Amino acid sequence: MSGKDKDMPPVSREKVEVDGVYTNEAGQEQYLERGGMFPADEVLGTTEWRLREYDFDNHHDGRTDKRLVVKQEGHGKQDKLDPQYSNAED
Repeated sequence: MSGKDKDMPPVSREKVEVDGVYTNEAGQEQYLERGGMFPADEVLGTTEWRLREYDFDNHHDGRTDKRLVVKQEGHGKQDKLDPQYSNAED
């Protein structure tokens, strides 16, 4: 048996460890942030929660993250992108 068979999903009032969209036993989806608590259902009380979708902070606004843009010449990384060959003719 693998350890995966013994995993238990988080229940209400436990700490959220990963940002994302979670679904409870009733099928209700809710966005929860890391550090918060899993809420209890008004009718069911304490429920199990399952992570359905991770929250990725990508460039959905149409702008590329500045860390992903190639730096200007002389920064050090540019030499790796445009290698200077010693036997190249000038």
